Amino acid sequence: MKSFSISKNDSGQRLDKFISKAVPNLPQSLMYKYIRMKRIKVNGKRGEISQKLALGDTVDMYINDEFFAPVAEHYDFLHASKHLDIVYEDENILLLDKKVGLLSHPDDTEYNDTLITRIKRYLYEKGEYNPKDENSFTPSLVNRIDRNTGGIVIAAKNAESLRILNQKLKDRELEKYYLCVVHGSIPQKSGTLEGWLIKDEKKNKVTVYPQKRNGAKEIRTKYSVKAENKGLSLVEVELLTGRTHQIRAHFASIGHPLLGDGKYGTNELNKAHGGYKKQFLYSYRLKFTFTTDAGVLNYLNGKDFEVPEVWFKNEFINGKL
Repeated sequence: MKSFSISKNDSGQRLDKFISKAVPNLPQSLMYKYIRMKRIKVNGKRGEISQKLALGDTVDMYINDEFFAPVAEHYDFLHASKHLDIVYEDENILLLDKKVGLLSHPDDTEYNDTLITRIKRYLYEKGEYNPKDENSFTPSLVNRIDRNTGGIVIAAKNAESLRILNQKLKDRELEKYYLCVVHGSIPQKSGTLEGWLIKDEKKNKVTVYPQKRNGAKEIRTKYSVKAENKGLSLVEVELLTGRTHQIRAHFASIGHPLLGDGKYGTNELNKAHGGYKKQFLYSYRLKFTFTTDAGVLNYLNGKDFEVPEVWFKNEFINGKL
């Protein structure tokens, strides 16, 4: 038998989610069986699968010791690079300027050196995170940015901040602004693009339609042209909805694909402007606009953050693209 005391970072989770993280060696099928058999209890009483745990609760597990085998103290994140571009940091969150080419999370092509593993190493070496001290929490990203796009990514240092920011992101209480370079001159220099988007999961590609279709999701993209040069336009974009590849697909659908975008643009257009292999898109600004209580993060409301430099902005303005 082993007992777990629910800490601040563990609280608010479902019982089954907590067990999956705290005892990773326990198969899920056995976990559900043991909960039903009352071999996993909360505060001395039968636990329920969907029960939310509270600070100070005790979870007792009457299961074989083999499932509690200690995990070797070898942390893969210590192989990650130490380099981080920090835009802002406090006791609850980090805002990072993720550069083009860096993955947000590990995948089949890169496991050790990603944004989240760099963050874990940074916090571990600062003494703010130690896996041995946590039953289930690990520093986590609130939002993600594709490998080929750069910009601001939010990381939560504790579970409470992660829960709050996940909800705020879902409720659209964060304003995200992008800079991009598109082909051509957009006739209307500012406005809001509207359309309907359908994603092809197998191809990881989306299609935008002007009218509603079955299975389509509504998209709204607010934009403002900031400068024009050599048949290209520098555009600021605010996402009013957040869909897969929304900016890239929406501008391509009106005949102005992003410079360097091989998926939604064309090689012919890109070759005419230097043959760039990476898309000119950057999530350069973030504003916290809470309309409901944000608990321990209320102090962030109204704060506006911007990256110090967008790799293509000055080159565009100076006519060097």
